[in-house]
Amino acid sequence: MAPRRPAELYRAPFPLYTVRLHPRRPIAITAGGGGAAKTGIRNGVHFLQLEQIGGQLSASLLHSHDTETRATMTMALADDIIAAGQDASCHILRFSMQAPEAKSGSVGQNGNGEKGPRKRKGAVPSGQGDIQSQTSEVTVESLHSVRTDFSPDALQKAVRFNADCSLLVTGGADGFLRLWEFPSMKKTLEFKAHDGEIEDIALGPDNKVVTAGRDFQCCVWQQDQLVTGLRWNENLPGIPDKAYRYQACRFGAVEDSVGALRLYTVQVPHKRERRPPPCYLTKWDGKSFLPLLTRPCGSEVISCLSVSDSGTFLGLGTVTGSVAIHIAFSLQRLYYVKEAHGIVVTDVAFVPESQRGRELLAGNEAALLSVAVDSRCKLHLLPSRRSLPIWLLLLLCAGLIVAAILLLQLTFPGFL
Repeated sequence: MAPRRPAELYRAPFPLYTVRLHPRRPIAITAGGGGAAKTGIRNGVHFLQLEQIGGQLSASLLHSHDTETRATMTMALADDIIAAGQDASCHILRFSMQAPEAKSGSVGQNGNGEKGPRKRKGAVPSGQGDIQSQTSEVTVESLHSVRTDFSPDALQKAVRFNADCSLLVTGGADGFLRLWEFPSMKKTLEFKAHDGEIEDIALGPDNKVVTAGRDFQCCVWQQDQLVTGLRWNENLPGIPDKAYRYQACRFGAVEDSVGALRLYTVQVPHKRERRPPPCYLTKWDGKSFLPLLTRPCGSEVISCLSVSDSGTFLGLGTVTGSVAIHIAFSLQRLYYVKEAHGIVVTDVAFVPESQRGRELLAGNEAALLSVAVDSRCKLHLLPSRRSLPIWLLLLLCAGLIVAAILLLQLTFPGFL
C-alpha cells in the first residue's frame, strides 16, 4: 500500500533551505529567506516546538530570529550552538531556553512575525488550550561571524562540526576547505580541495574529512593531505567517469557494531537528458573507503541526503519535490512520496533516536522532516514493520517438525 500524503508540519513566510533537530530537546530549527533582494520576503531562523497532541506530531513556532538581509542556506547544530551559512559567511549563534512566568493569555509571534496567539499546526484537544503558557522562551545571541568563501559569486555551501565539537569545517563555491578551531573560530587550515564548488562535507573517524565537489571528485582528506579519491563506478565499467558527479556524502553508524561507520554518497547525472538516467546510492567502508554496495535510486535527481542516528535509514529529497526513505543495509527503497513538495527539496532530517525523540515517534519506526523552497516543512512517518516475536517463531518451527514426523509416520507405517 502506498504511503499517505505527508502531513504539513509547518509553513514559513519565506523559502526554507535547511532543517536540523536538537538531539535532546523536542525542537526543530529551520531557516531560509529571500536573501538581499528587496522583494519583501523576510530572512530568518525559526525554532519549532515538537510535541504529540491527540496522537499526532505537531509543530508550533517558539521563536523567530531575524537574520536581516541574509538567507541561511546551510546549518550545523552542536547542542545549543548553530553554525549558519549566510551568503559568504558563517555566523555562530547560541540559543537558550528559559521557562516563562505562568501567565494566562500570553502572546507570541506567528509564522509571519506578527504579534498574536502562537499558532499550532493541527487541532488542540480540549483541556490543552493553555499549553502555550508552559512553553519555554527562546533567546538567541550572535557569537562570531567569519568569512568562509572568497569567490566572485561567494556562497558557503556546506558546514559541519566534528564529533566533539572542537572543530568546524566549511566549504563553498571557491572550492576551498577551511577548518576552524571552535569555539574561538580561529582558522587553522585552508586549502584548495576541488576545482569548482564543494557540494557537501562529511566528517569521519580521526577527523578525516570527505568532500564532494562539482568537479566529479569525492575526496578523503587528513588535514590538507589527500588520503584517497573515491571511485564509485570502478566495478561498473559501462559508466564513464564524467557521466556522474557527487551530490552528497554522509557518515552513518552501523547497527549492532559499536564504533563502526559507513559512508554514503549520492551520484547524480552530470547532464540532463530526454530520458533521464538513474541516480545512484553507494555505501562505503568507513575505514578503508572501499565501495561495498551501489544501487540505483530512481531517475529523479537527488538534492539532499540524511542518515538516521542508528544508521538504519537513509532519507533522500529530490529536485522535483519527492521524498524517499531507504534501508541503509541493502539500499532498498522502503518509503516514497512523489512530489511531496511542489518544488526542490532543500534538506531532510530524521527525528533523533534519543529518549525524547522516541516519545515523539509514538510507536513509528522513524520520522523524517523535509523542507523545500515552497516554504513548507513536512512530516514523513515510517510505521513500525510488523515482525513475529522469537517465541512464536520457535513454536512454529516445533510445530512444523512435529507435523513432518506425523506425515512420515502416516506415509511409512512403522517409521518410528
